[in-house]
Amino acid sequence: MIVPEIRIREAVPSDEPALAELDRTTWSTLHAVLPAPEPGEPFYDERHLPEHYLVAETGGAVVGYVRVVPPTPLACNAHVRQIQGLAVAASVRGRGVARALLRAAMERAGREGATRMTLRVLGHNAPARALYAAEGFAVEGVLPGEFLLDGSYVDDVLMGRSLL
Repeated sequence: MIVPEIRIREAVPSDEPALAELDRTTWSTLHAVLPAPEPGEPFYDERHLPEHYLVAETGGAVVGYVRVVPPTPLACNAHVRQIQGLAVAASVRGRGVARALLRAAMERAGREGATRMTLRVLGHNAPARALYAAEGFAVEGVLPGEFLLDGSYVDDVLMGRSLL
């Protein structure tokens, strides 16, 4: 089977329907602490703007996204970017889409002057934790039992890496 090339680009307002659908179809307590998005619920809002996202396309279809933002509005923290969402369509998992999005996010953050990237991942999300570790992220803290998901307490794992 020939896999179409993966293209990473900045999100635009017209991506909203595709991103909202991707968000709904990939939602899982493996990675989400918020309730599942409802059909018709907007993807973008005043805190989630197109410029915060990179999208992955293959064959002209949006198949993934990563959201990268400064973790705070503080000037003393402006050198840090934080991944606050990463999703990949089930149809293309295992083909390097998440890795490509992650690398593109780090490259863009570096171009913007960031010297550090952080993220939070649920302790039971072994595939994501393995990907982040393979890309140089290290566990920098754990909040034990921070979330109650599906009747079980789940750790919040803080990871980070230098972009230098």
